Amino acid sequence: MLSTIQSVFKIPELRKRILFTLAILVVYRLGGHIPSPGIDAETLMTFFGERMKGSLFGLYDMFVGGAFRKATIFSLGIMPYISASIIMQLLGAVVPYFQKLQKEGEEGRRKITQYTRYGTVLISAMQALGTAVFLESLQLSARELVVPHPGMGFKLLTMITFTCGTIFIMWLGEQITEKGIGNGISLIIMVGIIARFPSGVVDEVRMLFLGQRNLFSEVFLIGLMVAVIAAIVLVTRAQRKIPVQYAKRVIGRKMYGGQSTHIPLSVNTAGIIPIIFAQSIMFAPATLSSFFPNSEFMQSFSSWLQPGTVLYSLIFGLMIVFFAYFYTAIVFNPVDLADNMRKYGGFIPGIRPGKRTSEYIDKVLTRITLPGAIFFAMIAVLPYFMMRGMGVQFYFGGTGLLIVVGVALDTLQQIESHLLMRHYDGFMKKGRIRGRM
Repeated sequence: MLSTIQSVFKIPELRKRILFTLAILVVYRLGGHIPSPGIDAETLMTFFGERMKGSLFGLYDMFVGGAFRKATIFSLGIMPYISASIIMQLLGAVVPYFQKLQKEGEEGRRKITQYTRYGTVLISAMQALGTAVFLESLQLSARELVVPHPGMGFKLLTMITFTCGTIFIMWLGEQITEKGIGNGISLIIMVGIIARFPSGVVDEVRMLFLGQRNLFSEVFLIGLMVAVIAAIVLVTRAQRKIPVQYAKRVIGRKMYGGQSTHIPLSVNTAGIIPIIFAQSIMFAPATLSSFFPNSEFMQSFSSWLQPGTVLYSLIFGLMIVFFAYFYTAIVFNPVDLADNMRKYGGFIPGIRPGKRTSEYIDKVLTRITLPGAIFFAMIAVLPYFMMRGMGVQFYFGGTGLLIVVGVALDTLQQIESHLLMRHYDGFMKKGRIRGRM
């Protein structure tokens, strides 16, 4: 492993890409500490710590590395771009115009990217306006206001600041993708998530030295974390390979086809999107109740669906399974795959081409999606079990851990590709690192 790491920095191009990526990520983290004008950051952090736990704002703050509760210029993070990308994917499944763009190759992808950028600006402006209105409504007392001078000027200033911050982060991500290593947008999200890990580790060490925890429980906790990460890597890389045989064709004097290949169906085709959708919906009651602190009905309704309760965990898990099937049906079309196979003379042994092939692929995909969805539902519920049942002081598991593991695998895969291309040994002596795709 050490020799492989040394080999990484022996390749000038790879070394330059890695250092460029690290520099961009440092810029992103520095921007996450620049406060936005017109906001009392200390009052906001106090309010956030007291009332925003277990709400949609708490989830959002995790993705942006704590920038939201500090009200920095990067408060919205890259999430508006993610939302715009998901919307474009959904439109590509139902709107003929976007379906046509997806089939136009590089030119079509360039137009979709441009539309995604426009959507990012629009979503950022709308979220910034909503955030400004929300911040103006926050107060700990008559004298402790989060926004000392509310009004239209503050709303416009917040919209401009937050929107420009999101656009700048989007540009940073594109620079990493083009000139660095790995997917820039994914790396920015990952850095925002892991930025909160060190404080949690320090809290655990402090509790150990104060006698609030014993050494055995800490060793058990570390072993559980390693086992969970290993299980996520295993399920993320798991594939069901469907064999495909291409018939031999004679064109002119040359013979084409005749080779055997396979269709790699991932156990987790939908990725982390089902957890994000389900978590956003499940956090809605707690988020709405924060706007109506004096309503007994809203407070009691929110208490029924508090994170960590049996009812919350059950509904949350069922929604993850539902959205896993829903999003898989959107991003993977067995009919198109079967048609392309028949067009190029491919067939699955024992299955007739055409409709029978699409039905077979859909049947296999339906079967392998269920265990993957159940596993990720368990991972999504894990943080609340650890925080309530084991007294863990930091958020481990759920969406954040899935993102970190998936992005790390993709980045290592790209680095290994550079090493193997230049005849260096990869990170694994046997086999190769596979990302989520």
